[in-house]
Amino acid sequence: MRPDHDPRDDPPWAMQLVVRAEKADPPDHAAVCEAAASAVVRLLTDPRAMDPDGEWHGAVREWEARRIRKVTRRARGVRWPEAEALPGVTVEHAGAQVRAFPPGPVADVPSALSKLQVAGLDLAEGEPGPVPEPPYAVIAINPDVTITTGKAAAQCGHAAQLLLRQGRRKDLAAWAEGGFRVHLTRDVPWKQCVKKATVAVRDGGFTEVPPGTMTAIAWIVRK
Repeated sequence: MRPDHDPRDDPPWAMQLVVRAEKADPPDHAAVCEAAASAVVRLLTDPRAMDPDGEWHGAVREWEARRIRKVTRRARGVRWPEAEALPGVTVEHAGAQVRAFPPGPVADVPSALSKLQVAGLDLAEGEPGPVPEPPYAVIAINPDVTITTGKAAAQCGHAAQLLLRQGRRKDLAAWAEGGFRVHLTRDVPWKQCVKKATVAVRDGGFTEVPPGTMTAIAWIVRK
């Protein structure tokens, strides 16, 4: 048994994220991270997740009572429409397509998702996109931590989720009104970002980084 074993995590649950990554025209790293963060929030604010009688409500409550895990997978070719056929929320953003799925037990992932590759999604950095008009969420990834695009997408999803659950009511209302836009900042020094942050993600240490590593932070910019 791991020394940091948590009985709430037995059995583990996770939200699956699927990134469309075609060989001929893959999306860039930042666009995937931003799309993943938006997809997570849009799923969590979907009536199917929020309403007590919604079909995803019970699964989301069960998952959020445990350690929050997300698993990023990649799909190309026919695998993408197969994944899109399952219940979930897709975000298309700056050439990236990411679909978030209702959480469930790690050992009981639908076959259309379980066959998709988890490791090795590492995409190139593109040219920085324009900063959106406020309101939007800013996410910064720790520049001292080396992680793949798949891991970064999951961490951005964690940051957006924490922001949704812990942000100030007025900030969240503005963010929702703006369509839950997300901007991955790369031009603000990390120390300045930490000072501005509303939430911080500390990784559980299951993949790529040691447990407790601060991987991502986030805050909301209003008008």
